[in-house]
Amino acid sequence: MGKSDKLIERFLSKPKDFTYDELKKLLNYFGYQEIKIGKTSGSRVAFYNKEMDDLIKFHRPHPSPVIKICYLTEIEKKLRDKGVVK
Repeated sequence: MGKSDKLIERFLSKPKDFTYDELKKLLNYFGYQEIKIGKTSGSRVAFYNKEMDDLIKFHRPHPSPVIKICYLTEIEKKLRDKGVVK
């Protein structure tokens, strides 16, 4: 099992310590790139997949880098709806 497979498996298990950097790697693996969504977007971030014309938006966690479970659940649903994750 490769690093990407382990990261996907970890993401799907929705651990309480899944970080923003891990999520960024996961989304990059699926073809999403982080984009700027405004001059003063603050903690809001967006990841866009040009191939699928799909946008995922959420708030970057701070001060802790840990992503909230509710965001992991929403992102998983979106990835499943797009057929990226089975």
